[in-house]
Amino acid sequence: MNATLTQTHYENLTLDEERALYGITRATVKNCLFDGPTDGESALKEASDITVESCDFRLRYPFWHVHGGRVVNSTLTDTCRAAIWYAADMAIENTTLGGIKALRECDRMTLAGCEIDSAEFGWLCRGVELTDCKMKGEYPFFMTRGLHLKGVEMKGKYSFQYVEDCTVSDSFFDTKDAFWHAKKVTVTDSTLKGEYLAWYSEDLTLIRCRIEGTQPLCYCKNLTLIDCEMVGCDLSFENSTVTATVKGHVDSIKSPAAGRIEVDSVGEIVYERAPVDGHGCEILVRKAAE
Repeated sequence: MNATLTQTHYENLTLDEERALYGITRATVKNCLFDGPTDGESALKEASDITVESCDFRLRYPFWHVHGGRVVNSTLTDTCRAAIWYAADMAIENTTLGGIKALRECDRMTLAGCEIDSAEFGWLCRGVELTDCKMKGEYPFFMTRGLHLKGVEMKGKYSFQYVEDCTVSDSFFDTKDAFWHAKKVTVTDSTLKGEYLAWYSEDLTLIRCRIEGTQPLCYCKNLTLIDCEMVGCDLSFENSTVTATVKGHVDSIKSPAAGRIEVDSVGEIVYERAPVDGHGCEILVRKAAE
């Protein structure tokens, strides 16, 4: 094997030892493979100020407690479990993240142009930005705060539960039970497809969004919709306090608690009980149902 190894530059190596590059700092790691019979864990644990380029990671826990780093044009396979935990101030670009629980309890992380296929991705983080990423997985971003997504395409389930201080723009989500118990979330120019959207959320604002799926936006507090579309949405807004302007038709609206809803047409308005706060919600239908 042709390999060069210096104090700050690691290139063309195959490494499978436990903590193979433990604690390196101000270093570059390039064209390296982390795999082999020793099956060692935590290859770059406690590293800082590192650049990782065109590397292939197949072993567990490579980037725990890393502070300051850039990972570019690399692959973390589905065997690379729990790859990035307790890290801070890292940029990950044009990289594939394929192992379960790839990102957890991290601070100030940016991801751009990445392909993500990871269950339980992004839990309990603070300050995460995703731009132009594609992702799959169940339970992404559980209890993360300070989350910002732009140009993200996601397919999954149970996404964004208990997130807080979140912005989303120009994105497409096909995900069941998204934004349950979420707080202080603004979604702009995006498609939200799936069942039971954003139940029990608080201070959720949707601007020029397309909403698809049954029973969306129930039990919400201070819900705002501005010029949104609602496609295949039945039994919407149950027990929510809401201010909404909706373009087009809504299949049905059920027992909103308070506020005002403007909609072009609605198939049915259902009241099963008196409003929970006693005031009710004004519903303005601009034209007769088709």
